[in-house]
Amino acid sequence: MKIVAQIKEPINKEMELFEEKFRDSMTSKVALLNRITYYIVNRKGKQMRPMFVFLTAKLLNNGAVNERTYRGASVIELIHTATLVHDDVVDESDKRRDFFSINALWKNKIAVLVGDYLLSKGLLLSIDNDDFDLLKIISVAVREMSEGELLQIEKARRLDITEDVYYDIIRKKTATLIAACCSLGACAVKPNTEHVEIFRKFGELCGMAFQIKDDLFDYGSTAIGKPTGIDIKEQKMTLPLIYALNNCSKEEKKWVINSVKNHNKDKKRVKEVIAFVKNKGGLEYAVTKMLAFKEEALKLLDSYPESEYKSALQLMVNYVVDRKK
Repeated sequence: MKIVAQIKEPINKEMELFEEKFRDSMTSKVALLNRITYYIVNRKGKQMRPMFVFLTAKLLNNGAVNERTYRGASVIELIHTATLVHDDVVDESDKRRDFFSINALWKNKIAVLVGDYLLSKGLLLSIDNDDFDLLKIISVAVREMSEGELLQIEKARRLDITEDVYYDIIRKKTATLIAACCSLGACAVKPNTEHVEIFRKFGELCGMAFQIKDDLFDYGSTAIGKPTGIDIKEQKMTLPLIYALNNCSKEEKKWVINSVKNHNKDKKRVKEVIAFVKNKGGLEYAVTKMLAFKEEALKLLDSYPESEYKSALQLMVNYVVDRKK
């Protein structure tokens, strides 16, 4: 957590003000909604997404932010929160970050409606302020995230994911939201400039590295909040597994696919699959790819002058691949 505090250091003031504005952006005349959104605000995570927005804006704008920056950060957080609330319903999750999920406390119907409400609040925040350029960035991200999730579901049924399809899935599912944060930060202060695309790419590369790191946790022995082998149990094709399947005999491949498809609840069999992936060098391969995405992201920052915001973004990229959970 110390590193997160270090990253936040140059934007502490903005993050505090953002929290107020974010809370205000959720208010409603319906008491039940206010009770639920109050619960949501009080169980926030590390807030990486708004951090990306503010650091990018300050890097490009000599340390200054404007009202559009705050709105951009609020919109991304509203829409991200809406997707998480809906995800918990879809996944039938009772917990998120060690707190009860909205659907666990208030049931599915209310959770879906709250997700819809947050989504509409995000859209209206942009429309009411004529931030149509920011709205476009967000809308593209939401479309891509939905496509990524559906593509993953479609491919999981057949377990025939190639490495290219895998990158396509994680680019849409995970990386697109971080890309949106960085391009929003750029667009808020430097609209219609090349910086918007440079930082979209920067965020996308960070997101790719972030997701591969998540995949690696599935094979780790350290306790990180989610139990080992959960991706295998959910029949998710991760990069270490794809690599192992591409580098084994026909018989081995058959055994792995059968294990993932038909024996994913068998703890012993899941452990055997994990050991198989490790033996085939799947983890080393995934680490190499993750570090390549990280380096590519850092390279994009090279052309920008040194500043505390640039240092914080570099720290953020390194944190994405070094984090323990």
